[in-house]
Amino acid sequence: FILFVRKRDEPLGGLRLGLTVSKKMGHAVARNRIKRVVREYFRLHQFDFELPLDIVVVPKRNLEAKQLTLALATDEFTPLLTRIRKDAAAS
Repeated sequence: FILFVRKRDEPLGGLRLGLTVSKKMGHAVARNRIKRVVREYFRLHQFDFELPLDIVVVPKRNLEAKQLTLALATDEFTPLLTRIRKDAAAS
């Protein structure tokens, strides 16, 4: 996954999520599965972030939608978001 992160100036509001899944990822069922799993991860972890962040998630082309599970998404996103949280809090 590629993540684009921007810290908002307004202090209220938490995490906002944007997803872009192109047709190159496969047919509609595959694209919707990717979006569903990513949204579910962020729904479960939305309260881990007090910072007002805008995050746009772009899956890489080599991602297989059939193999994407919530456990795999957790393994991918948790280290990235931990690093983002540290960097955003420091600045």
